[in-house]
Amino acid sequence: MNLKETLAQFSFISKLTEVASTRNEQVYLVGGFVRDILLGRLKNEMDFLIVGDGTAFAKELADTLGVNEVVIFKNFGTAHFDYEGIDLEFVGARRESYNKGSRNPKVTGGTLDDDLDRRDFTVNTLAVSINKKDFGELLDKFNGLEDLKKKIIKTPLNPLKTFDDDPLRIMRAFRFASQLNFEIEPQVLEAASQMAERLTIVSQERITDEFLKILESPKPSIGLKLLFESGVMKVIFPEIHNLGGVEQRKDFHHKDVFYHTCKVVDNAANVSSNVWLRFAALVHDIAKPPTKKFVEGIGWTFHGHEELGARMMKSIFNRMKLPLAKLEYIEKLIRLHLRPIALVDELVTDSAIRRLIVTADEDLEDLITLCRADITSKNPAKVSRYLENYEIVMQKVRDVKERDQLRAFQSPVRGEEIMFVCGIKPSKLVGDIKTAIEDAILDGIIGNNYSEAHAYFMQIKDEFLNKQK
Repeated sequence: MNLKETLAQFSFISKLTEVASTRNEQVYLVGGFVRDILLGRLKNEMDFLIVGDGTAFAKELADTLGVNEVVIFKNFGTAHFDYEGIDLEFVGARRESYNKGSRNPKVTGGTLDDDLDRRDFTVNTLAVSINKKDFGELLDKFNGLEDLKKKIIKTPLNPLKTFDDDPLRIMRAFRFASQLNFEIEPQVLEAASQMAERLTIVSQERITDEFLKILESPKPSIGLKLLFESGVMKVIFPEIHNLGGVEQRKDFHHKDVFYHTCKVVDNAANVSSNVWLRFAALVHDIAKPPTKKFVEGIGWTFHGHEELGARMMKSIFNRMKLPLAKLEYIEKLIRLHLRPIALVDELVTDSAIRRLIVTADEDLEDLITLCRADITSKNPAKVSRYLENYEIVMQKVRDVKERDQLRAFQSPVRGEEIMFVCGIKPSKLVGDIKTAIEDAILDGIIGNNYSEAHAYFMQIKDEFLNKQK
């Protein structure tokens, strides 16, 4: 893509050049925006490197453009503001030095070369001049353009030094590889493996943010496999690392759960951009290692892995600083992911289908999407048969919903009525009676209406009350 023509699309660029000339400072467009222009991708964030005072430059440009609000981060020496829907960030050229115990650098002023040297990967060292004398010219100190063409992630300096200074760059390397479908240079991959333990000095929030970006990428398995094969997964998400490995006894073996999981995540990514559905795909078999058992004549079994996997989620969410608002959704999908396939049989009752509808509730479609994604056989006939089975289940769901007109299901007899009739206060007993009424509806003993539910309540209430005496 022609850099000059691309820059000319933005009306404020000429103002930027004028301010640089007035202040006698050099300014360059750097980083991800340049990389993405060359890849034919446009973003709404632009980073400008000022060989001089970045925050003062930003204030003067904002005044010129009539922008009143400029956000300044003094600790980082950066400033940014929004203009015409684009986030513009400005930073002065800098030199960085690190100590072993922190990824936060000591920052001093520097030259253009100093600033390019400190950057993470060669494809991010590309800079475009915004100055009058050489406007639109590409500066490529580390052959980043060639690496873009070769689709390879390399560091501008020794990768061991790069990752030692800022271990989060390990996660960023795998994230870029996953987002862009790039290879990682063998030396960089080896350095990531050697420096994996350094990630322990990085805040969990930053690691989790990069991890979720890998899950959001077009083909998450690229990043997941890099994390696993480099040993980094063992540091950041040991439960997923433990899924790896194929065991064999006699004539029985089980497939490698990690690589199976990668396929499931990719299958989910092919049909949904919902990162939490992808996360559910990642962790749906997370409890297979602790539940694995060899049964003579049968082979490997994983009884109860769906329940244990759901129960593992709370501690994982807390440790990884994941949003607890998503915990119930993930627990539900793990707990239920084996349920639909068990409902294919013609003899399955409407009651069993009702229980799936009520338990899965608004997440039923996502559950079925996960189940379909879980089909990773290389046998087309087997895949077709399994997909057909899930369609049978969904047709049963539609039929039962149509017959029952189930919506937000709950007992037609409310808690207040139970307390009034039984002369009891709010307690577990009220919930037990409501659950008994709901179970009777789900089992088809009574209809989902007030008249039958009330009659059933009057029939069973004494039995519950007597148990309390």
